[in-house]
Amino acid sequence: MKSTVLVLGANGRIGGALVGAFSAAGWAVRAQVRRPPPEPMPAGVSIVTCDALDAAAIAQAAQGADVIVHALNPDYTKWDALVPPLTASVLAAARASGALLMLPGNVYNFGSELPPVLSESTPEVGNTPKARVRIELEKQLRDAARDGVRSVVIRAGDFFGAGSGSWFDLVIAKDLRRGRIVLPGPDDVAHAWAYLPDLARVFVAVAEQRARLARCATLHYAGLTLTGVELAAAFERVCGRPLERRQLPWWLLRLGAPFVPMLGALCEMRYLWRRPHRLDDTRLRALIGDLPVTGLDAALRSALGLLADPPALGGPAVSQAG
Repeated sequence: MKSTVLVLGANGRIGGALVGAFSAAGWAVRAQVRRPPPEPMPAGVSIVTCDALDAAAIAQAAQGADVIVHALNPDYTKWDALVPPLTASVLAAARASGALLMLPGNVYNFGSELPPVLSESTPEVGNTPKARVRIELEKQLRDAARDGVRSVVIRAGDFFGAGSGSWFDLVIAKDLRRGRIVLPGPDDVAHAWAYLPDLARVFVAVAEQRARLARCATLHYAGLTLTGVELAAAFERVCGRPLERRQLPWWLLRLGAPFVPMLGALCEMRYLWRRPHRLDDTRLRALIGDLPVTGLDAALRSALGLLADPPALGGPAVSQAG
């Protein structure tokens, strides 16, 4: 009998990748969306159209599911207003259904002075607005474990590889057709990245080992850790030509922040580009064994091809372990 997963936020970047990965692995997939999907879902996927804030509808969609993936992610500017009620809705569905709740995590929990190596035991520091929201969200998962809710947070770096809406396409690759890339931080600072198709396959592998998880677990996925120099070199290999390298003009974002709230929210994240960091995934490897890893150049080539206005690519795709 197939296992069943309910993916909440299936129209989003990670939600779409998760739907594809679970479907490819033979799971019965229910995809929750608020509006019709812009692209056809994989064959056999059941689409559930409802608002994620409709707790009764989400609980109904979760009945009989083995796993619920909470891939709902409001705009940065709406976190304070929407994350708490979304969390309550999702926890109610997990509590009623008995399904394992899976949450894509990030490194915000560690605050603006995050250390260079992040493990599951690294202390969380709520000294930024986004850190406080994420810390509270994950605290609610731990509290819910006392009521029998099982959950796992899989923490990763910045996403790329599923179309638009990330630092990758909105900043770094935005001017690629003009022969340049824009780096948000210094050339020599290591930054954690997660290629979404690989991360989605990690979720499937963890879900298939759910009987071995603690009632409330956290796992780290290292993904790709790259300096600006390494990322720029990979772009040049994939594009087959030299590229101009520019730094993001943060001062412009700060000037616009009083008028465009999203710019202010992005400025809050600047520390992630100034503090070198990588995730330690020793615990994840112990659970599922070898992790899915797409070579850096192949991942970049795929990610660039998925953009709404993909650049012309040239040169051979050289496989890199990352």
